[in-house]
Amino acid sequence: MTNKPTQGIFEIRTVFDALGQGVLLFDTDGQLVYNNHAAYKILGANLIVLRSQGWDACAALLDGKRGDSVSANEFRAQAFQQAEPVHFKTLLAGVHLSCWVTAIYDPAGRVYTMLTIERPDWSALSELMTTFRRESEEAIEGARGHAELILKILRNSAPGMSAMQIADRVEGFAGMITTQMERLERFTHALSRLETIRTDQLVAQIKQGRTKIVLDEFIEDYLEVLSERGSLDPTLSEDFRARLSVKIPSNVNAIVSPGHLRTILSDILRNAVMYSPKDSPIKLQASRSQQGQMVQLDVIDEGYGIREKEAERVFAPFQRARQPQVLAEFGYGISLYLVKIELETMGGKIWYQSEEKVGTTFSLKLPV
Repeated sequence: MTNKPTQGIFEIRTVFDALGQGVLLFDTDGQLVYNNHAAYKILGANLIVLRSQGWDACAALLDGKRGDSVSANEFRAQAFQQAEPVHFKTLLAGVHLSCWVTAIYDPAGRVYTMLTIERPDWSALSELMTTFRRESEEAIEGARGHAELILKILRNSAPGMSAMQIADRVEGFAGMITTQMERLERFTHALSRLETIRTDQLVAQIKQGRTKIVLDEFIEDYLEVLSERGSLDPTLSEDFRARLSVKIPSNVNAIVSPGHLRTILSDILRNAVMYSPKDSPIKLQASRSQQGQMVQLDVIDEGYGIREKEAERVFAPFQRARQPQVLAEFGYGISLYLVKIELETMGGKIWYQSEEKVGTTFSLKLPV
């Protein structure tokens, strides 16, 4: 809605009530004259106070925990000076929500203040928690079962069984426990990353961690840490380093949050390893953009590729391609969603090019 003279504004209540966003309308005196159903769902008991005390109470509620130097009244005043809605964020019930404030004029020249509040979507988090609970229960049950088998082997080993035979059997069950714990740990980390995004902490984290890196030195250190760990991921049976070739120009800088970039690279490389044949090469290479303002990092595999009809699933949360080779591998369908948001928050971007049965290139652009 624009701030052109508006007739019959109260005749469109049905439209407002059908919106997923909360809508509040304050008159010239600052009294709340309308709210839709979504606003009631978002504000709950706070709406009673707003009905009695109007815009002043609303501004106090919006400013309460924002930690922003600009007040809601200043955003409102700005809206009166321009045609477009003014956007800001607020913290309600522990969740950061987007808000827009707009000035609306009626034929008599009276000015109304319309505030819209984004309604939080908990479906992704609910799905994540359901999966987390299931994964935790399976990991606990599996670890307990394997531990009990180890104890049985140690207590009831057959006469004549050598220490080497006992060790082999124990090692197998210990490996299964390690795999289950690694999967649970990885999922817990994904949950933590998602929570950081949901509560709007990611921007502050990246701002605090942002620094200049020399890209070839950063990649060298990153791969050295992987070598010390022995693997990109304990759940992967192969050591992918023999497949990986690296080509990073010297003296190329980037401005990033190093911790986030390491996590992003691990997610991209893990996908390249999982969704390509074990003997196929993986390339990690970088180049500077022609304008010199960005550096591009490419991860290239010769794997199964991504079908064109699966494109919308690639960066969507909890969505995995339906190709048999993808479904056969363990995954949650959330890593690329997290990678995309974290890269964009760092001022970068990610995209891909792929051809089925030929391979996929994921490209990352980082600010210089």
